Amino acid sequence: MSDDEREEKELDLTSPEVVTKYKSAAEIANKALQLVLSECKPKIKIVDLCEKGDAFIREQTGNMYKNVKKKIERGVAFPTCISVNNTVCHFSPLASDESVLEDGDVIKIDMGCHIDGFIAVVAHTHALQQGPVSGRAADVIVAANTAAEVALRLVRPGRKNKDVTEAIQKVAAAYDCKIVEGVLSHQMKQFVIDGNKVVLSASGPDTRVDEAEFEENEVYSVDIVTSTGEGKPKLLDEKQTTIYKRAVDKNYHLKMKASRFIFSEISQKFPIMPFSARALEEKRARLGLVECVNHDLLQPYPVLHEKPGDLVAHIKFTVLLMPNGSDRITSHPLQELQPTKTVDDPEIKAWLALATKTKKKGGGKKKKGKKGDKAEDTADAEPMDTTATNDEAPKE
Repeated sequence: MSDDEREEKELDLTSPEVVTKYKSAAEIANKALQLVLSECKPKIKIVDLCEKGDAFIREQTGNMYKNVKKKIERGVAFPTCISVNNTVCHFSPLASDESVLEDGDVIKIDMGCHIDGFIAVVAHTHALQQGPVSGRAADVIVAANTAAEVALRLVRPGRKNKDVTEAIQKVAAAYDCKIVEGVLSHQMKQFVIDGNKVVLSASGPDTRVDEAEFEENEVYSVDIVTSTGEGKPKLLDEKQTTIYKRAVDKNYHLKMKASRFIFSEISQKFPIMPFSARALEEKRARLGLVECVNHDLLQPYPVLHEKPGDLVAHIKFTVLLMPNGSDRITSHPLQELQPTKTVDDPEIKAWLALATKTKKKGGGKKKKGKKGDKAEDTADAEPMDTTATNDEAPKE
């Protein structure tokens, strides 16, 4: 096969090199999450934590593929966000922002890494306190985690996206929580963080997506956000939006000089992946970004909020639909949780009992389980302890 033909062929999980790049990106994302989590303490500025996460990903990916002939793009696939309590997502403030963490905050950390465009994303929720977490904070975190465990077992070849939507809503309801509307789980491809195949988190009259079936060798970012409130978040202040993505299919001749300058900088530095406005010159960025967004050259990732007093949890993971089953490559163990509710629903228990790995058909050699493969062939319906999301070798 010539180089040109190889370029034409869409690279997917049938290539061992692609699998390796996904897993390398995942390893860095998991370590970056661990680093940021270890630094989360009362009175620490949120912007400093976001910077630490992004800097770690840039440094680690920068050390890889240094001596290859053809330049390999690598780095941050989604800027580090730290959204607290009733803030749903995408909070990654500018350098001038003074927001700090407080004792008792429910913190959601969200980030992504890529190597050669092969993306691994992860989000995790942690309550900033000593000892076990109880009450509604525990409920909302366990609801998100249990929904994620169910989704892991239903995002598999032959299943439909609507099966997942229905199941995660049922899980959230069991903990007297809601799945937050407007959150989508996306298929991911090389340099594509938001592919066309999607899973809707909460179905409603205003939100519809095309029915789709999962297929072998696909990769998904599974995104679960739960709330103790209504699950209908609102945009309170557009100025809080700092994360954008270049809309590659849109063109417009910008009128303002500041806009043209900023858009040129974005096109050079961040042609495909989402980025933080922190990476741009702040005063000029404020002016230029508005015109770029108004003419659809940039897609904003808004900072959304539930009502004050509501608590929101977020669990996101990357899963590879391999021939031998689902391989969850990003995750982080939970702290000790003591929810007020337990799950007795037989359907939810049946979903949690599904295997994530499948035995290979035919008489082929059985592959040895790799470190990092998802074990959890069965899971307790109340994943309260920290083992609920640990990765270990598969038990077959």
